[in-house]
Amino acid sequence: MSVLTLKKANQIINGALATARHLNLAPLTVVVLDENGFIKAIQREDGCAMLKQEIALAKAWGAVHMGMSSRSLAVVAEQRPAFMNALVDISGGKVMPVPGGVLVRDEDNHIIGSVGISGDVSDQDERSAVAGIKAAGFIAGI
Repeated sequence: MSVLTLKKANQIINGALATARHLNLAPLTVVVLDENGFIKAIQREDGCAMLKQEIALAKAWGAVHMGMSSRSLAVVAEQRPAFMNALVDISGGKVMPVPGGVLVRDEDNHIIGSVGISGDVSDQDERSAVAGIKAAGFIAGI
C-alpha cells in the first residue's frame, strides 16, 4: 500500500491549482488529508474567501471518513436526509455533502487520503481535485 507523503500532497495541491488557473476559476483553497483524516497539506490562494478553508476541510473529512466522495454523500443526502442530518450533527459539522471532496486511492485501490477543494462552483472544485490527484500519480475516487 502506498503512503500519502507530504511531497505527494503538495503535488496534488500544485496540480489542482494549475488546473484551476488554466480554467480561470475563482481562487481556491485545497486541503489534503491522510487516510486517518489528519491534515497533510493545505493552501489558500490569494483572494479566496475565509470560510472556504472550513468547507474544503469538511468535503475532504466526510469523504475519507465515510469512504466515499462528497459527490456520493450528496446523493445520500438526497435519498436519506435524516441520516445525513444526523451524520453532520454527530460529526460536529465536519461533513459537507456537495462535490469537491475526492478520495485518493493508490494503485491497489486502497484509500490513502482525500482532497477537499472550495472556492468555485462545486463541480469545478471537484474537477480540480481530480486533476491534482492524477497529477500526483494516484487514482481519484469520485
